[in-house]
Amino acid sequence: MTWSDFYLICFALGFFFSLLSFVLGGLHWHGLHVHVGHHGGGGHGAGAGPHVPFLNPVTLAAFLAWFGGMGYLLSRFSGVGATLAFGAALLAGGIAAAIMFLFVTRVLISKEEDLDAADFEMTGVLGKTSVPIRAGGTGEIVYSQCGTRRTCGARSEDGSAVPKGTEVVVTRYEKGLAYVRIWSELLGEEHAAVEEKGNS
Repeated sequence: MTWSDFYLICFALGFFFSLLSFVLGGLHWHGLHVHVGHHGGGGHGAGAGPHVPFLNPVTLAAFLAWFGGMGYLLSRFSGVGATLAFGAALLAGGIAAAIMFLFVTRVLISKEEDLDAADFEMTGVLGKTSVPIRAGGTGEIVYSQCGTRRTCGARSEDGSAVPKGTEVVVTRYEKGLAYVRIWSELLGEEHAAVEEKGNS
């Protein structure tokens, strides 16, 4: 086997794995899952960011394709020696793998990929009615969650009317509707319960 054959095989393998990576969804090969994880201490989600090993199927495929392609061209069509061609092929493969790694970690993978269902728990969310809730009917609340302003259909927990602009707390969430109680009333009940406990 000549050097040209070796480089051609590397190029073919790299091209095949690149194609396979594209068809199978990039980083989600069976047994080779690359994931975004939470690292570090502090609050929930502290230090969240992409955790991708440099040697993964995508960067390996890029390395093989460029290493093989550059090596084949230099060994077949130029007068450079085998050692120089091998060094240049290694350099080309390394640069291609590094570029692909940066592309994957900076563009394809973001912190939002690793979403936690607890971050979107509606019970306990504090909001404000943007559309008044009719007695026994529905209205709409606006609230902030994960740094985004959101809206949701809402009903009063006890079926009473709630005017627009009232601060409310979501007590439960069912079938796309938030059931709410007025925040000031809930605070008053809690305060009364604390005083009653203190007096007993």
